[in-house]
Amino acid sequence: MAKTARASVPHIEIGLACDVGTSYTGIYGLTDLFGYAGEFAARRHGDSARSAVRITHWRADHAATEVRCEYDSCPGSSHRLSLLVIPGNVQAPDRTDKASPLLDWLREKHSEGVVLAAVCGGVFILARTGLLAGQQATTHWSFHQVFAEQFPDVLTETDHMVIDYGDVVTAGGVLAWADLGLRLTERFLGSAVMLETARFMLVDPPGREQRFYSEFDPKTKHGDKAILKAQLWLFTQRERPVSVADLAGRADLEQRTFLRRFVAATGIKPSEYQQRLRITRAREMLEFSQATIEEISWSLGYGDVAGFRRVFRKIMGLTPSDYRRRFCQPPLQRAAAVHDRFASMSQQPPVEGA
Repeated sequence: MAKTARASVPHIEIGLACDVGTSYTGIYGLTDLFGYAGEFAARRHGDSARSAVRITHWRADHAATEVRCEYDSCPGSSHRLSLLVIPGNVQAPDRTDKASPLLDWLREKHSEGVVLAAVCGGVFILARTGLLAGQQATTHWSFHQVFAEQFPDVLTETDHMVIDYGDVVTAGGVLAWADLGLRLTERFLGSAVMLETARFMLVDPPGREQRFYSEFDPKTKHGDKAILKAQLWLFTQRERPVSVADLAGRADLEQRTFLRRFVAATGIKPSEYQQRLRITRAREMLEFSQATIEEISWSLGYGDVAGFRRVFRKIMGLTPSDYRRRFCQPPLQRAAAVHDRFASMSQQPPVEGA
């Protein structure tokens, strides 16, 4: 009886592009994730002797003139990269170098058809290649402003955990390497392997968004004392609607002048600013109180509970009930968290005439 031919194990090479400041968590986390995925993929094809994924680490430091392979899970054969991932990097946002062996190498590999991906601060390195120009990209939500300033030709969007254009992929957040790794595992090795890897690592499958976790961090160091005065007062009024006329009066400005200066200083309209303050307060109540959704809505001045739910979901990406299930904290953590959340605003310099 003839033996049934065994399906060949798919084999891909995934490289990690490292630079000065690259996160060790990202390097070793991605190495493990893709390693597990490769083993699960091989087993599904009846071969437990080898992995379906070859993992390599590549590095170019400032003294190097070329990018070299410094780790290879399957040494001896020539390299055929399918994917290159730039892990998180704590130093990249502060650097402004536009020319390096690593950037040239990344552009070259992209031109050869290699998919490029980056995580958190590593997205700054990918952006310096010019390959994100004209596209959306995400990075850590706290880097939103500095990323937008450094790369005005990139559409900065930090609500999302992963943005995938096929040939270039970006992920935000220090631990977003897991979301990115699973997303790419699904693409190269299939949904079944991705789900098996996620279950083994006890990680949620792709689908999270950064806005589930990000805090509203209003701009207060803009130098406009009249607008800062209005901002500080508005923070004390989070539990009721405030009109533009009231805000303009508090800032001692004519309404049209106030609107123009408020948007210039904060980057958003007063109505959106107030909405975000109220949703921040709603998040606190969902996390630290037993109040019902209806009670929270009414306490914040939303007469229409359905309207409050819509606004909350638009800003946070979750319904109030889903948010509470995910983030409700134990009682011992409540007092400290409420006290600290907006302490930074109370530490601003005194405002003349306040």
